[in-house]
Amino acid sequence: MDIDASFLPPSCTLPTADRPLRLAEFAGLFARSAREPRRVSPTRLRLRLDDDPAVLATARDLAVRESACCAFFTFTFGDGGVLTVDVPPARAAVLDGLARLAR
Repeated sequence: MDIDASFLPPSCTLPTADRPLRLAEFAGLFARSAREPRRVSPTRLRLRLDDDPAVLATARDLAVRESACCAFFTFTFGDGGVLTVDVPPARAAVLDGLARLAR
């Protein structure tokens, strides 16, 4: 899987060699279980994941690991598998990249 990583900010503390793997994790999760990706605002993306305990556990684990290297992300899990991702305005381009992975 060839994933464009150009949207990743230089401030990300994830080692460069690990970035394609992390992006592939997001792309795989989204391909398998994301529905209805919608850009609510320039700084907010909302999508629905399969409401399955294993899928949601995987998504939560991924969100925790991503927040550890890119602390500007806020991942919020709602009822029915709804995942909301927020970023500050200065990081909207990063959210653009994540939204492309979700489509």
